[in-house]
Amino acid sequence: MTSTGQINLGESEDDFRVPDGALHRDRASGVWHHTAALVVEIVSPNDESWEKLSYYAARGVDEVLIVDPQERTVSWLALQQGGYRPVERSGLIGMGPGGLAEQLDWPPTDSALR
Repeated sequence: MTSTGQINLGESEDDFRVPDGALHRDRASGVWHHTAALVVEIVSPNDESWEKLSYYAARGVDEVLIVDPQERTVSWLALQQGGYRPVERSGLIGMGPGGLAEQLDWPPTDSALR
């Protein structure tokens, strides 16, 4: 598998999304990527990460990882029967949300800044 940073997931400039990262089964190249094995979304203010799920499902993205630094949460979702469901362990990389959350260097919370 090959990992990349941001990619253009879609068919053209008229219909695409840009996840924060991706994991591909084959070597990724080109401007447009029809699908990915895994996409990573990092939640930011006014973010649309959760709204992208139906788009990713329609393109057959196997897993979606959503990291929310403000809430310090990790959601790992797998495509099942046309929709995403939370999983305890990735079928692609042998890790789950709990293990990843423990390894992240989370930014300070607002209460830690006071």
